[in-house]
Amino acid sequence: MAFSSEEIERYARHIVLRDVGGPGQQKLKAASVLVVGAGGLGAPVLLYLAAAGVGRLVLVDDDEVSLSNLQRQVIHRTPDIGRPKVESARNFVKALNPHVEMELHRTRLDASNAMALVSSVDVVVDGSDNFSTRYLVSDACALAKRPLVTAALGTFDATLTTLRPHEVGPDGTPNPSYRCLFPEPPPPGTVAPCAEAGILGALAGVAGSLAALEVIRAIVGFGEGLVGKLLMIDALSMRFETLSYAYDPENPLTGTVPTISDLSEHARDAETAH
Repeated sequence: MAFSSEEIERYARHIVLRDVGGPGQQKLKAASVLVVGAGGLGAPVLLYLAAAGVGRLVLVDDDEVSLSNLQRQVIHRTPDIGRPKVESARNFVKALNPHVEMELHRTRLDASNAMALVSSVDVVVDGSDNFSTRYLVSDACALAKRPLVTAALGTFDATLTTLRPHEVGPDGTPNPSYRCLFPEPPPPGTVAPCAEAGILGALAGVAGSLAALEVIRAIVGFGEGLVGKLLMIDALSMRFETLSYAYDPENPLTGTVPTISDLSEHARDAETAH
């Protein structure tokens, strides 16, 4: 997979990096990444993965651009208001880097399509804004044996971690799953949605950029990632802290006696919600 002269110039600052270089840039070009959501987190993820030269970006989002999105969703513009976010994102990526292939799915990720979408890529990034999707994506990635970078935003805080529960750590213990970190979602109504609680726009950019960095690191293979570590960002005190978490043998997905072997639980939950 040879680079054109234009690509060599475009990626020159990566190619001269000792831990990336030409081989690392080739890995990025050959890679495919599923991005769940083109909102506050997904927007900077798409921006930096496209700029980095990830060869194929698969985007899932069923929403349209609204004026209130533009405070933080940096790949969309005022003329995009009312357009599907997937189309706005495609136009942005094409203008930034025409070497990146975009595959669009203007739909909601659910139990019927998650396994196929997750299985079609090398790495998944979850930028969704609700717990039901986070559990669905993390379960699908564990079942499909795909690494997942997942981030979440609060009003002035954010979290980020990488999940590889299909692999073992250096000590031979299985890596933790999302259900090891968060065994149960919070009760309904306890976490106010973004529209009610608000969110600091630049914080979404910080967390999304760090998520893109985790994806790039996972593809190229340099440094220490966030497997078994939860990065916590406090924008009020400008503090970054890392919490370690471990495999729980009693978790229902990858534990010693697993009770989740497919996504049927999520399909039932969706039917109950409707």
